[in-house]
Amino acid sequence: MTENEISNIVIGEAINIHQQLGPGLLESVYEECLIHKLIKKELVVERQKPIPLIFEEIKLECGFRCDILIEKKVIIEVKAVDALNDIHLAQVLTYLKLTGVKLGLLMNFNVVRMKDGVRRVVNNL
Repeated sequence: MTENEISNIVIGEAINIHQQLGPGLLESVYEECLIHKLIKKELVVERQKPIPLIFEEIKLECGFRCDILIEKKVIIEVKAVDALNDIHLAQVLTYLKLTGVKLGLLMNFNVVRMKDGVRRVVNNL
């Protein structure tokens, strides 16, 4: 399955969850619901995946964790904030660079329409 096929499934499930629950809940609620839906789709899902940092040949366990890693191909960062900003984008870009994953989805569930809360982030290494 390609990154684009995975992202289409994720976005569809996020829209479905948002239609059922609406905005205003905690990030952890949306994250758990999304994980549940993706597992039902028989995707390989890793939650709160640790991401080490290698600095000058030293592997540092700095506490970086991406919310969801799917099929080792797509990183999902779930938010429930008033608005996405540059630091959220930088966070996903950092995770992509550190893991070598090509595609990330930054998903803000605290919006009126879920499609307005989805941002695709591509690692162009």
